[in-house]
Amino acid sequence: MAAEQMAGSGASVPGSGDGFRGDAEVVHSPPPPPRPLDAIDQDILRMLQADGRASIRSVAERVHVSRANAYARINRLIDDGVIRGFSARVDHERAGQGASAYITLKIVQNSWRTVREELQALPGAAHIALVSGDFDVLLLVHTPDNRTLRELVLTRIQAIPEVLSTRTLLVFEETDLEPRRSSRE
Repeated sequence: MAAEQMAGSGASVPGSGDGFRGDAEVVHSPPPPPRPLDAIDQDILRMLQADGRASIRSVAERVHVSRANAYARINRLIDDGVIRGFSARVDHERAGQGASAYITLKIVQNSWRTVREELQALPGAAHIALVSGDFDVLLLVHTPDNRTLRELVLTRIQAIPEVLSTRTLLVFEETDLEPRRSSRE
């Protein structure tokens, strides 16, 4: 199955031009049990998190392995479900999504799967997590403005029958964290 399923959208991905099978999204059946990752695998992951378009040649050079070894390792990481896909980091404000918020939800017990499906269909939903603590679900959304955010919360999220309550936390500023460099680089 592996990376063949990643082909199709034409997005630039690792190794463009040097045989890497890849694209923007990976579709898998349930992954095998996790295998331990060695230092080279960890370095490869850090590199691809920092630059998902890195070529096989540059990955191999930076982690000090052959191109064939780097290629095999990346494909194993994809096959094992460690790498779920390659994507772009977006500046949401510059992309017209100037209002961001974390929304906490309390939901009816045992309704997670139903609520998750409803939340996934929301425009601007970026991340959904089932969590422990004072609330059950944490949702990150990006919307064009506060008016759209308000409508999303009041007319879409609170209309989900299994949602008991919500709290909205506006994001004033956000920073994507870069993967830490390995000691091998």
